[in-house]
Amino acid sequence: MATKKTNAMRLLDKHKAAYQTVTYEYDPENLDVAKIAVDNQLELTSIYKTLVVKGDKTGVWVAVVPGNKNLSLKAMAQASNNKKVAMVPVKEIQGLTGYIRGGCSPLGMKKDYPVVIDTNAQVLPTIFVNAGQRGILVGTSPIDLQKITGAVWAAISE
Repeated sequence: MATKKTNAMRLLDKHKAAYQTVTYEYDPENLDVAKIAVDNQLELTSIYKTLVVKGDKTGVWVAVVPGNKNLSLKAMAQASNNKKVAMVPVKEIQGLTGYIRGGCSPLGMKKDYPVVIDTNAQVLPTIFVNAGQRGILVGTSPIDLQKITGAVWAAISE
C-alpha cells in the first residue's frame, strides 16, 4: 500500500534525508508504543513520542522522548529555560501544531517550535517518530532529525 506523503516526509525529502515509513493500525483505545513496536517488529527503544509543552517563560516547545519512558517536566523546563512546563491540553494541539493527538510529528508543524530530543536517541542508528498522521511512523537518523528541526539534545526522559 502506497503511503501518501505527509508534511514530515516532504520536509525529509527537501533536506535529502534518508528515511523509511512504517504503517500500523491506529487504535485510539490503545496508544501503547510497546504494541506498535511488537506489531511492526521494531525495537521499543527506537520509537519516540512527540509531546507538546508550554513553558511559563518561553512558550511552546516540542519534546521527543523514547516511547518506553516518560517526559520529565522538570528536565524539560530546565532544557527550555523555563521555571516550569506543562503539557499542552489535547484540545489545543491541533491549533498549535496542525497535527492531531496520535499524529503529532516534530517535523513539519505549522510553526517552527523549538525542539528538544532526548539524549538516548544519539546512540541509535535510526529513530522512529510519527510522520504527521495517525498510523504512520517515519524512521530516520537522529542526527538528521536534529539538524532538520534545529533541536537541542537534553536528558528529558525518566
